[in-house]
Amino acid sequence: MTFRPRIRTVLLVVNLVIILLPLLGIQALRLYESELIRQTESALAAQGAVIREQYRAWLLHRLGPKGLETYGHPIDPRFAPRPDAEPPKVSADASGDGAEPNAPKQSYYQPIQPDIEMYRERVRPRAEDAAPSPFPADEDAVYAGKKLNPILQEAQRYTLAGVRIVDHRGVVVSSSRGELGHLLDAREEVQRALAGETIGLLRQRISDDPTPPLAAISRGGLVRVFFALPVTHDGRVLGAIVLSRTPIDIQKALFLNRHVLMRYVSGLLILLLFVSLLTAKTISRPVQALIRQAEDVRMGRDTKPLPNPGSHEIDQLSRAVDQMARTLKDRARYIETFARNVSHEFKTPLATFHGTVELLRDHLDTMSKEERERFLAMLAGDAQRMERLVERLLLLARAEVSGPGGETTPLTPTLEELTRRYAASGLDVRLDVAPELAAAQLAMSREALESTVGNLVENARHHGGKGVKVEIAARSDHAFGAALITVEDDGPGISAANLPRVFDAFFTTARASGGTGLGLSIVKALLEAHGGRVEVTSAGEGRGTQFHLRLPLAAYR
Repeated sequence: MTFRPRIRTVLLVVNLVIILLPLLGIQALRLYESELIRQTESALAAQGAVIREQYRAWLLHRLGPKGLETYGHPIDPRFAPRPDAEPPKVSADASGDGAEPNAPKQSYYQPIQPDIEMYRERVRPRAEDAAPSPFPADEDAVYAGKKLNPILQEAQRYTLAGVRIVDHRGVVVSSSRGELGHLLDAREEVQRALAGETIGLLRQRISDDPTPPLAAISRGGLVRVFFALPVTHDGRVLGAIVLSRTPIDIQKALFLNRHVLMRYVSGLLILLLFVSLLTAKTISRPVQALIRQAEDVRMGRDTKPLPNPGSHEIDQLSRAVDQMARTLKDRARYIETFARNVSHEFKTPLATFHGTVELLRDHLDTMSKEERERFLAMLAGDAQRMERLVERLLLLARAEVSGPGGETTPLTPTLEELTRRYAASGLDVRLDVAPELAAAQLAMSREALESTVGNLVENARHHGGKGVKVEIAARSDHAFGAALITVEDDGPGISAANLPRVFDAFFTTARASGGTGLGLSIVKALLEAHGGRVEVTSAGEGRGTQFHLRLPLAAYR
């Protein structure tokens, strides 16, 4: 079976896509901006690690083994590193990274992982200006700093990062932008680095310069990344490396990656086009086809269900419209046939009326009393037949438009009362109801039940004569939740040629005796309106007729 989504499912998907697209875009920009900051932090960490090792090498060279015993201060126990393993041995046979295959990499290598989360990290106020130090910088630290000072200033041209090296008391001994001899121990990142912690944080960036062009190397971000690494040796802090850099702001990053961004935008446009085509295929086009189908119904042209309805509801509606068109055509044909039959049935008595009135008008004075009585009896008989025909037509119309109205009728008492009524009129009627139906309730009104069974009994008496015997039997059909009622007579039966036509309106073989041909049509219409059905079987002429009714039980509705 072809899968067809429901309209509400299509609309839900489209609305979710519409909602998710901007949310995903915002989230993607947030993640991208956060990644830009983490990349900046990672770059500062790598640069700082190299500078730290260079500074420590010069400082250790200056101090010598004896001077290290009292230089600096102990590391805060919270940040004390775990014991390092021995460095991996290097040999000519080593793998590409210079380490033996079995080298203890996990214990020896300690990479610095960026940990700044843009939207979780608290942005500190703008960094305080360095203040002149009330005491001089350590001479040994100044010596090591001077060795690196030209390198830091030259490297800033390419890395764009500000670098300061402070001694163990926070005094600047080397810098890429001046401030030598100034004190930085008031800054949070410097305090934590001198305690032995590697720390990265964000600070507000306030610039008096105008916003630079997107293509310029200058940056217009509102935050600045600060990264500080302690310089340690044998459990003591010898100083700290403090780096800072403004990350690329999101606008400039998007400008630099505009070509990649355009590909993503093109992908989003294709997605939106796909959503639009999906909506058109499942809703718009099928609705237009459905309108054309309804127009065909209005014009009386043949219709058929839409081959590509798009959605479940449109498919159901298209099939309903097609079924409605077929029903209307069948109803139109039925009305045409019905009107023709009614006209035919009324034409004969009306012709009799017209002819009799003309005869009485022309020959009333010359007619004998017996002739007048005979003509008047003909008028009365045709009038009664027309009255009975009109009554039957009203019953048929009421039966075709009736339906279950929530009424219930006890089966056994109603059939017993009907049997007694016909027995009192001289008809031989017997009733046989199964014990399990003694308290059964039918899902139909008492009037509908009496009219259904009564029409069948009257039909047996009309065609079988006074000596006909009728038997009414009731059994249960648990599979369908219904009562099976059989009305059987021992009359002349129905011929094989007439059997398929007995439920057709106006079909009768007893027209001469006053039959209208509507009784069985009324029975069929009443049963179908209440969810039941009727069938007829006959063994042939002279062998009786059996009508089988299936009536719904109230307990199963």
